[in-house]
Amino acid sequence: MDTIFALSSGSPPAAIAIIRISGASARSALESLTDTIPEPRYATVRTLRGSVGEVLDEALVLWLPGPNTVTGEDLVELHCHGGRAVIVAIEAELAKMPGLRKAEAGEFTRRAFANGRIDLAEAEGLADLLSAETELQRQSALAMAGGAFSDQIREWRDTILRLSAQVEATLDFSDEDDISTLSDVFYAESTEFAATLREWLDRPRINKLQEGFRVVLAGPPNAGKSTLFNALLEDEAAITSATAGTTRDVLERSVSMAGIAFTFVDTAGLRSDSIDEIETIGIGRAQQQVKKADCILWLGSTDDLPAGAFQIQAKSDLSSGDPKSSARLKVSAVSGEGMEALRHYLIEEASRILPKPGDVALNARQSALIGKA
Repeated sequence: MDTIFALSSGSPPAAIAIIRISGASARSALESLTDTIPEPRYATVRTLRGSVGEVLDEALVLWLPGPNTVTGEDLVELHCHGGRAVIVAIEAELAKMPGLRKAEAGEFTRRAFANGRIDLAEAEGLADLLSAETELQRQSALAMAGGAFSDQIREWRDTILRLSAQVEATLDFSDEDDISTLSDVFYAESTEFAATLREWLDRPRINKLQEGFRVVLAGPPNAGKSTLFNALLEDEAAITSATAGTTRDVLERSVSMAGIAFTFVDTAGLRSDSIDEIETIGIGRAQQQVKKADCILWLGSTDDLPAGAFQIQAKSDLSSGDPKSSARLKVSAVSGEGMEALRHYLIEEASRILPKPGDVALNARQSALIGKA
């Protein structure tokens, strides 16, 4: 198997760059660069030199013999200066060495999995951790990568083995007086175990964390949806106008609040009397978004209130606005009235249906396997 190398730190330029080498030729690669092999697992300053003796950099090097490494193989880390030219020069030198090549995306993690250093759930958690953009995503991915779900699976495996042993004993020794049928305890444990698996299947999925809590702003034309949309984003993402029907299509933007990912959706005004073909298409798309929403902010009258929607009175700064006495909250994107309370409500709603901080969130593969179990 080839020995691989790659930049394992962030994109240059940076103060320090870490180049990692993994595989059977890692030791010889380090010896080629430094002429000596430092004591295992001790950081040592060395001069890195090219094939003709030119100095590439002064670096801190680590020699980590396998199998007790992150990949399960011999491993070298070069902590060099983080300039682009330095990194390119070192990687070019490594590429010249026999048996060495640049790693493919995710190959270090794949080798760690293949060599038994991590299991598949931990590998998936690591991938989620690297792509995490919010605090809640980070905490969930960290729990998965740290083995929390793997530990749970081991507990389930022990339960399965204990239950199956009771079944086998009943089958093998059914003619014995003391072992004729399965006990009531067996059925109670089996029922409890199945209920536990169902509870895990009912948990929010990782894709909900990644896509974010979906908030759809809906209501009739000129109700203030786009203005409120911009205020929630704190950005002028949507065109606003006093003219009804300005928004013709669905507009989505993602933002993080209190460490939670939100996707806000601005939609076309809902009405049944439109004769404009493009507006009619936009209304149809708006209705589809309402069906997909985790939360609907309704800026219309109570008569048309969608089931489960949160009715608000927008434009509360205008005395001419519809009082909507049944609205649960009055807000104004202009004066700021009610905006903090609205954000607080959305954060509470998202926290209610999303995984709790540090909880493991399952992906589709994991959920399917639990369903089979």
